[in-house]
Amino acid sequence: MTSTPVTWFEIGTDRPDETQSFYAELFGWTFTEEGTAEGGSYRTTPAGESTGIGGGIRALAEGTPGYAILYAEVADVAQTCKRIEAAGGTVLTPPRTTPSGLTRAVVRDPVGTHLGLFSSGDRA
Repeated sequence: MTSTPVTWFEIGTDRPDETQSFYAELFGWTFTEEGTAEGGSYRTTPAGESTGIGGGIRALAEGTPGYAILYAEVADVAQTCKRIEAAGGTVLTPPRTTPSGLTRAVVRDPVGTHLGLFSSGDRA
């Protein structure tokens, strides 16, 4: 069986203009108005890359609520967290580095959507 790569993300929000501005300023993403979907506008972005993204499964303790989150690879997690706060976002989990050198953090954008950040330490 061939595995299926994750190649799309969607952020649902009742404040699409503010959300679009936040990610355009933070990551340089461009957006295209694609029309309407289920009564609202729909905007797409290539998010600057042409490849898919990897993922994983984290085992949680029984009774712990599940979640889904996207991770953006950045050159400097701490610096990106500062930029997120300056843009009106919140750092939920400060940058932490694993023994293998992976640095990660979880943030919330101004309208409440969670986003993960990571850097493998190999990216310039």
